[in-house]
Amino acid sequence: MEKNDLYPGAVLVVDDNAGVLTAAKLFLKRHFIQVDTERNPENIPNLLNNMRYDVILLDMNFTKDRSSGKEGFFWLGRILEIDPAAVVILITAYGDVEMAVQAIKGGATDFVLKPWENEKLLATMLSAMKLRASRVENDELKAKQKGLALAHNDSIPEILGNSSAMRKVFETISRVAKTDANVLILGENGTGKELVAQAIHQQSQRKAQNFVKVDLGAITESLFESELFGHVKGAFTDAKDDRPGRFEAANNGSIFLDEIGNLSLAMQAKMLSVLQNRQVIRVGSNQARLLDVRVISATNMPLYEMVKDRSFRQDLLYRINTIEITLPSLRERAEDILLLAEHFLYVYNKKYNRAIPGFSASLKKALLAYPWPGNVRELQHAMERAVIMAREGLLQPDDFLLSGGSEESEVLNAASSMNLEDLEKDTIMKAIKKHQGNISEAAKELGLTRASLYRRLEKYGL
Repeated sequence: MEKNDLYPGAVLVVDDNAGVLTAAKLFLKRHFIQVDTERNPENIPNLLNNMRYDVILLDMNFTKDRSSGKEGFFWLGRILEIDPAAVVILITAYGDVEMAVQAIKGGATDFVLKPWENEKLLATMLSAMKLRASRVENDELKAKQKGLALAHNDSIPEILGNSSAMRKVFETISRVAKTDANVLILGENGTGKELVAQAIHQQSQRKAQNFVKVDLGAITESLFESELFGHVKGAFTDAKDDRPGRFEAANNGSIFLDEIGNLSLAMQAKMLSVLQNRQVIRVGSNQARLLDVRVISATNMPLYEMVKDRSFRQDLLYRINTIEITLPSLRERAEDILLLAEHFLYVYNKKYNRAIPGFSASLKKALLAYPWPGNVRELQHAMERAVIMAREGLLQPDDFLLSGGSEESEVLNAASSMNLEDLEKDTIMKAIKKHQGNISEAAKELGLTRASLYRRLEKYGL
């Protein structure tokens, strides 16, 4: 049989008899791509941690206990503990019906006697290979089904914009989407980072596979590993079944790690390990599972400043930012404001069965003058409320509840609340408006570092 004709798969033979191992390897390597042998069963855990074997041939009787089979049953249990999908064939020279039945009940796939007949052993091995393939396929199907439940497979809303800033974004999306490069999307809250991530996936060669979003800012540290990497039955009190994590659910597709700047240093270390090794280990298991996932990350946090103050790992940043896309704030693409407003007017007219024809001249002026600290998301919510509440005819400034307006109204709005957080939020908004969105200048005037100002912007959803 030529090498190309060998059956795919890896086989492990464990027996303390060197002659048995030699005979097994000489025969099996003529039929299977990889055949490993091991005399000391104590090395089984290390072997399984480094390799996923399709079939394991395990002796029942080692030197310590020559005939009862107790050692074989012990190591059978350890193998299945490490890899519940393992296919184990027990071999012994002291086999009988009672021991065979006990072995099958203990989780063995089959039972053969030494000395074996080569053709019978090969047939048993091939049957075991099929069983292993079906178990792996079932496990992958579970992950796939979880992925379908998590995936955002709805039609992707169009990203609108005619400004030069957005045209650059569209060009970058088009160029990077067809690669498998990891992408980091930067930008303030409400600028459309998730839409860009979805657009990258939809234009990629992975578009037929799952796009799984993970809001890292909403996952507690105690649930981080289980949610992202999965767990096995019994790993903790509520782990009643094996469960794939988000990475497995996104396998062969794309995973969107939103708010990655919110990870603690401990979680960053675990994330880095997965991205470096391209594999996950479920909580409660030692079995590594290979991954083929395109990683798209996003944050509104100043990662480069966080690297300097050591609150974000530089090696993790290098892993996620092969390509960077920085989304402009709405005030940096003011020429798109009316285009977006008209789009949202059409959407909410249709949704709420209204027939509002458009905007008054004074409203257009007000929309263009307002700084939109909440960006496109704020504009969208403002338009929805206006369509619901407005009377018939053109939309007017009075149909909108905006925190901006004239200098006098801003002073009145600030004075109307004595809440310290309201005052701080209003002061930040005025500083940003005064400096036309320049965060560095606004931070300088406020007496804050850029990182501190970004944290406050996040706190108030600006």
